Amino acid sequence: MIDVFLLLGSNLGNRQLLLQQAIAHIGGRVAPVIKVSPVYETQSWGKTNLPDYLNQVIMLQTTLTAKQVLDRVLAIETELGRKREEKWGSRTIDIDILFYGDAVINQPDLVVPHPQLHHRRFTLEPLGMIAPDLIHPVLNKTILDLKNNLNDNLIVKKL
Repeated sequence: MIDVFLLLGSNLGNRQLLLQQAIAHIGGRVAPVIKVSPVYETQSWGKTNLPDYLNQVIMLQTTLTAKQVLDRVLAIETELGRKREEKWGSRTIDIDILFYGDAVINQPDLVVPHPQLHHRRFTLEPLGMIAPDLIHPVLNKTILDLKNNLNDNLIVKKL
């Protein structure tokens, strides 16, 4: 079994319900959800004039490949109304693979660990709640260390 960490985000529609629906779909079609972080409300990152997001990190344990996990979460995003119209645009649901065990994957359609996670408070706050001692396999630092040395000043508050 491989530990997989996913970041969920929503800034359109009933954000709380969309996170819950995403978790239910993931649990039923990808793998059982082992850990769930608190939900955080966060300012939009990249395009700061958009509505605030709700973000949450979940941990799964699976025998699926990283590509299979990706394909399934992309299908779930589509079913929950995700439209890919602009980079960093608003979305009903966004599901990112943060970590797939300690694998380092660099393919055109899949990069793991997520290449921006160590720059983003909205990722490190919830991830730090469920896996503070997890070691980033490229940076060789714990999630807690990355969070404590972060330069991102966007407001991220636990609901």
